[in-house]
Amino acid sequence: MSDYQEIKNRFQELETELQNSAILSNSALLKAYGQEYNQIKEKIDLISQLEKLEDDLKQAEETLKQTDELEMKNLAKEEIDSIKYQVSSIKQKLEELLRPQDPLNKRDIIVEIRAAAGGDEAALFAADLFRMYSRYAENHGWQVAVMSSSVVGIGGFKEVIFEVKGRNVYQDLKYESGVHRVQRIPETEKSGRIHTSTITVAVLPIAEDVEIAIKPEDLRIDVFRSSGPGGQSVNTTDSAVRITHVPTGLVVSCQDEKSQTKNKERALKILKSRLFNAEQERLRNERDTVRRGQIGHGDRAEKIRTYNFPQDRVTDHRLKQNWGQIMRITNGELEPIITALKANDA
Repeated sequence: MSDYQEIKNRFQELETELQNSAILSNSALLKAYGQEYNQIKEKIDLISQLEKLEDDLKQAEETLKQTDELEMKNLAKEEIDSIKYQVSSIKQKLEELLRPQDPLNKRDIIVEIRAAAGGDEAALFAADLFRMYSRYAENHGWQVAVMSSSVVGIGGFKEVIFEVKGRNVYQDLKYESGVHRVQRIPETEKSGRIHTSTITVAVLPIAEDVEIAIKPEDLRIDVFRSSGPGGQSVNTTDSAVRITHVPTGLVVSCQDEKSQTKNKERALKILKSRLFNAEQERLRNERDTVRRGQIGHGDRAEKIRTYNFPQDRVTDHRLKQNWGQIMRITNGELEPIITALKANDA
């Protein structure tokens, strides 16, 4: 298996480096090495399985050559066919893992969902999308934490911003950036008319501190009392924080925490990720304007998907493909859509 020797060598190096006290005492280095170790270990496990299967295949082929008994020959042939199928499957998985990856794929993310056109119905569907992504994350063992939210009285979200942490989170959810359209009959609609609403989703890879340096003089920080639905005050202290990045005009507000310090930390994290995403977008457009509008571009002005409840259909407009069982999808079973998007982007 000389084709994979370089991977094996790097895995051995990482095992040694992860025992180095200098790395163990440096949290940033430990995280970076740990992530690379986990990624390579997945390949190593597949390579080990492949090597064992190829040894088994040789033995089965030798048995087929040496035996004269019909029953033994048939058993050997069945075993060879089974092994070859497994070998093919593992090679396909390895090929996918060895394909050049987006360097941001391993990042944790911040997701911003906002109700756009459609009033209360848009706010309700924004809450539905939040639940959809939360359940998808839960199914993958990821962690979800709300960073900021603006709730409307009927139980929806005007805006909700949340963090998702886990293994290769951005790799799966980066395709969700864009405009999501919903067509359904609102519960409050007495005449039974179908309403069309839109919600925007932005998926931002979380920026490392070393990647985005913000000068203190570039920030204007305001504090105020947090408010709940309808604007009523829910806090008697100035714990809410609004940060304005003066050079770009970007504004981030956080008020969910009772602590002004925690709200400020969250607001800065969101701001850094927005600035990082803007820079990545600028570089991406410079490198390849041809791919603009295609998967991975993440332009929130694009309508990427429609959820049609009366027809029990979800349509991804980038793939021009439909799926049924809309309730299962909106309950977090996004795997078929995301798998298709990843395959199309390969």
